[in-house]
Amino acid sequence: MPGQDNETGQFRDKLIRRKQEWAAEGRLLTGRKARPESERLPPGQREVKTWPVLDLGAQPRIDLKLWRLTVDGLVENPVTLDWQSFTDLPQSESVSDIHCVTAWSRYDNRWRGLAVADLLELARPKPEAKFVLFQSYDTYTTNLPLEEFAVPDALLATHWEGEPLTVEHGGPLRVLVPQLYFWKSAKWIKRITFAAEDQPGFWEVRGYHNHGDPWEEERYSG
Repeated sequence: MPGQDNETGQFRDKLIRRKQEWAAEGRLLTGRKARPESERLPPGQREVKTWPVLDLGAQPRIDLKLWRLTVDGLVENPVTLDWQSFTDLPQSESVSDIHCVTAWSRYDNRWRGLAVADLLELARPKPEAKFVLFQSYDTYTTNLPLEEFAVPDALLATHWEGEPLTVEHGGPLRVLVPQLYFWKSAKWIKRITFAAEDQPGFWEVRGYHNHGDPWEEERYSG
């Protein structure tokens, strides 16, 4: 309905302005650095038992009959997978912590999905591919160095705690790169593009750090 669309747009604009203000103010910064080998909780974070829901005001509901994941760019084997083709690929499990830039962390999350190592074996990135660009069904984008995407516990996740990912948490499919702040783990993923050059995404062009290491407290670009 037009009224609902306008309300969603106003919420989105207000949220974006607030998050940009946080970046400009350096909100939540402690000035500390740590390493995961010595401290489980990164600087400025607090542990939570729930899983807070954060998005841009719209949660796209994708009919699995229409859902597609495209993997393209600098790869030897570009593919577009439907849901059946995707779930027929090898499935892996991992356990990792979540660290959100809004200062909460959640320990010991159990995930299932396609290991990034298996995706890379399928797509076969070319030697000149150095970065990965993500596009979501809600138009969100973010970016990673390929080496950060290729870590052993990175997944394209379909399940959390033994259940399919809910829509509010990025279902049916989200990226999981647990060593970085969670905005890098894009929800509702629909395209993964391998590129020779970096291309900052939605939050990265709005004052947030291009890399996003929680232990270095890389919250903001300033």
